[in-house]
Amino acid sequence: MGFTIGGIRDIRSGIRRRGRTADRLALAELSGRWGWDVVPGARATADGCSCGTQRCAAPGAHPLDRGRRVAAGTAADHAARLWAPYGGAAMMLPVGVAFDILDVAERAGRRALVRLERMGLPLGPVAVTPEGRAQFFVAPGSARALPGLLYRMGWDDADLDLRPLGPGTYITAPPSDRAGLGPVRWLRSPAPPRGPAPEARLLLGTLAYVTHRTRTPAYA
Repeated sequence: MGFTIGGIRDIRSGIRRRGRTADRLALAELSGRWGWDVVPGARATADGCSCGTQRCAAPGAHPLDRGRRVAAGTAADHAARLWAPYGGAAMMLPVGVAFDILDVAERAGRRALVRLERMGLPLGPVAVTPEGRAQFFVAPGSARALPGLLYRMGWDDADLDLRPLGPGTYITAPPSDRAGLGPVRWLRSPAPPRGPAPEARLLLGTLAYVTHRTRTPAYA
């Protein structure tokens, strides 16, 4: 049985409506429920990046230059109206406002998360990117404090694959696509009343230890 042109149009309209509904739900969760600012991000395209910049340094993985921020706590209907001009844009979160990020390799992040949950340590959300990175949400200011903490804990010269992200950086929020590689996903979803956990030596020590051991072939 063949499809008519009208039928194809109806199917495509349905896909667009479902996409808009999914965007509204995700935006309401991020801004209204979890209290995070959300900014529209560029998408990866066949030509590189939807921003239109030739040889874009981060195609599909940066905020739009003139994108309007949806402030934390914005009511769902108003947030949807603010977002309407950016349909299909990636949803990005500014780091350093409500949280900082500790970014590690996904394998190390998964191992660290198991250890931390077994210890009963209060934890914030953890996202995993299609590039294979795990992003731990921690208290604002943690990125700035990281070098000093690593020094005091004896990890400052260990060449760790542990990157702090603080003010001036952005992450792609689940379930948005990142760089055309696929969606960002929650490894540990946000859940009330738990928000980003306070900076803790135990959290950092576990991440440093597991990151170091994961880079060592003998680790199992």
